[in-house]
Amino acid sequence: MPPLTEISDSTPPSRALPWMTVLFVGSGCAALIYEIVWFQMLQFVIGSSAISLGFLLGSFMGGMCLGSLLLTRWISSRIHPLRVYAGLEFGIGIYGLVILFGMPLVGSLYSSHVGHGLASILLRGVVASVCLVPPTILMGATLPAIARSVDTSPQGISWLAYFYGGNIAGAVCGCLLAGFYLLRVYDLATATFVAVAINVCVALFALLLAVRMPYSSRLPDERQSEPAEESPGAWRAYAAIGLSGLCALGAEVIWTRQLSLMLGGTVYTFSMILAVFLVGLGIGSSFGARWSRSSSNPLLMLGGCQLLLAAAVAWAAWQLGNSLPYWPIMPMLSASPWLNFQLDLVRCLWAVLPSACLWGASFPLALAAVAARGQDPGRLVGRVYAANTVGAIIGAMAFSVVFIGWIGTQESQRLLIVLTAVAAVLALWPAGRATMGAHSEGAPRHTVPRLGKSVSTAGILVVMFWLAGSVPAVPGELICYGRNLPSDKGKGIILYQGEGLNSSVAVTMLLDGTRHFHVSGKVEASAEPQDMRVQKMLGHLPALLHPKPRSVLVVACGAGVTAGSFVVHPDIERIVICDIEPLVPRVVATYFANENYNVVHDKRVRIENDDARHFILTTDEKFDIITSDPIHPWMKGAATLYTKEYFELCKKRLNPGGMITQWVPLYESNPEVVKSELATLIAAFPEATVWGNPAAGQGHDVVVLAQADPLTVNVDQFMIRLDQDDYRDVAASLAYVGFSSGLDLLATYATRAVDLAPWLSDAEINYDRNLRLQYLAGLSLNSYREGAIYKDILAHRKFSDKIFTASDRRRAELLLRMGLPPN
Repeated sequence: MPPLTEISDSTPPSRALPWMTVLFVGSGCAALIYEIVWFQMLQFVIGSSAISLGFLLGSFMGGMCLGSLLLTRWISSRIHPLRVYAGLEFGIGIYGLVILFGMPLVGSLYSSHVGHGLASILLRGVVASVCLVPPTILMGATLPAIARSVDTSPQGISWLAYFYGGNIAGAVCGCLLAGFYLLRVYDLATATFVAVAINVCVALFALLLAVRMPYSSRLPDERQSEPAEESPGAWRAYAAIGLSGLCALGAEVIWTRQLSLMLGGTVYTFSMILAVFLVGLGIGSSFGARWSRSSSNPLLMLGGCQLLLAAAVAWAAWQLGNSLPYWPIMPMLSASPWLNFQLDLVRCLWAVLPSACLWGASFPLALAAVAARGQDPGRLVGRVYAANTVGAIIGAMAFSVVFIGWIGTQESQRLLIVLTAVAAVLALWPAGRATMGAHSEGAPRHTVPRLGKSVSTAGILVVMFWLAGSVPAVPGELICYGRNLPSDKGKGIILYQGEGLNSSVAVTMLLDGTRHFHVSGKVEASAEPQDMRVQKMLGHLPALLHPKPRSVLVVACGAGVTAGSFVVHPDIERIVICDIEPLVPRVVATYFANENYNVVHDKRVRIENDDARHFILTTDEKFDIITSDPIHPWMKGAATLYTKEYFELCKKRLNPGGMITQWVPLYESNPEVVKSELATLIAAFPEATVWGNPAAGQGHDVVVLAQADPLTVNVDQFMIRLDQDDYRDVAASLAYVGFSSGLDLLATYATRAVDLAPWLSDAEINYDRNLRLQYLAGLSLNSYREGAIYKDILAHRKFSDKIFTASDRRRAELLLRMGLPPN
């Protein structure tokens, strides 16, 4: 790469092209930081269900598509491309700041007008569009803008591919920088400021290059004239690259779900998968750039890429279904997440990289197939990029919102193979005896006889259907045991498995008859004694300590045991269950009907299939109790239900005297994670108390009980209440999980917020702006220190006469059951 000082008015533009590639590295880095930040911010406004995120992704990519098409209509080719590029980068940075500070206002306006159902879904799409389309239009215009620096010769087209590859290389850096550092250590604001700084640096460097690189357009101003004629067969290249984009984003959706089963659905897993996909696109685009320069028939090579892609998709499907889940890898052997990340990276590369490379190579080959002398390079790039992006939008939304929940990942991958075959046929076999390869003057002409074309097409389709038939189904045990499959294989009998709209679920039964409910490779609930105990505590504690609870909101249905705990309470009149995955209440809960009192069919129950946070944000209803079925915070997206702002929302939805219970796991965790969870809830509810669920004398998990006012428990009245006839079923439900009397339940009291304050002094609060918890928890899923953590909590245990009032006899009994000395 030449020194910058060597670029002068007399220097040929090609001397500056490597520096222009560097610009795209910075631009791509900033764009991916924004994408990750904006997706995280908008989830708080429009929810994190598949439908909401589908609209979000569609809006983001739709803006990119519009930008690529509209630049040549809005901006004259007479203006220096680097100055246009600099203006776009400045604009993106400005919008980055506007979204950062304006999103809270959008959220407050949105929440005050939105409801539920189809109208709500459509409004979510409008919100996403208003927020994302303007800056993404500018992002989509950057490549067509700088494309005007080169011509449409094979040499110029190859440089366009290098620009595209540099943009992807920068995107990889941005993805890893945001996912593994900026958001893990800092917050959304810091990540945004870094992206803005990159935009500004790129813009200033572009202006410096513009001063040192002369530009004189020989193109007509296409805003006022007809565009130059494209190469013969251009429509086939557009169709092929559109289908290529559709399959690429569809595959990313499918493989992200399957890989997250195998690797653990942490925020780091999703960042790693995206980075690997981008690495493949970058590698492929570099090779595609070389091939487009040397090939006399890029359309033929584009078709060949699609043929190879069918095989690569089949390879990935076979690896993800029959090979990788069974590699003898035991993640629990190392508590270090960084060692496991290395293994995860290898498995991602092994499955995804071949396909990603071929998709990356397809874009420059499509450019070369469409290019003709005299074209505006900006218009050329804009149209090819738009075709690819339109396909990507359709693929992302269709597979995330429709196909996976409708036909499953196996049939969806078969559909991908068929679509790549269609793309190959479109590129390889033009109608009749049309000319191929006439993208540049003097290039040889090729024709394909009709009979040979028909025979070859039939042969390709036969091979493609054979490949599609070889795609395996997702292993049921992978849905059940995920990353622990090598050690837990054969542990239980699968009673049910299903791939829902938002997650994959399963129900298993052990040899002793115990049933487990699995979500995305993790046990979410079960009929095991320690799990039954905490699920019932989440319901019975607030229902018994509240003087007269009538309405309840349960976040996440799970096995239905927490929600079912309220069925036996005589004062309960209304139970709302909010679950993001429709399969859970509709199917899974029925396998635990005995344990949950068939709660989903109780006439007092209403089920909302929505993101719980979105429901709480937008509902006008208030409740006496809000609780949540166990959702482990290391699962991506769960941390939004553990933020201070979320708990403040819950407080607003409580009736006077209302209570909230929150599950806090001690297993697959570490002290920093537990401290963050407890301190965050206590920051919203300073009067919170902690109640333990020890298993075999060791800590397993705890329940936090919170309310606006200080908790007071009249022990004698509590016992009298449980002895009443209409509480007989409540007493039986408690006895089922080992609470032989009400004193046993009260004896699980561990500590109160004020006593725990010294231990929590160094805790990191989980805010919406940083989601610190998901980054802390994602590093601790192989940590099993529950006994030590629970011991630390109990070290701050003090009997409080301000909480418990009782007769001397009851007080002595309670102290004895707590294991505390009489005082």
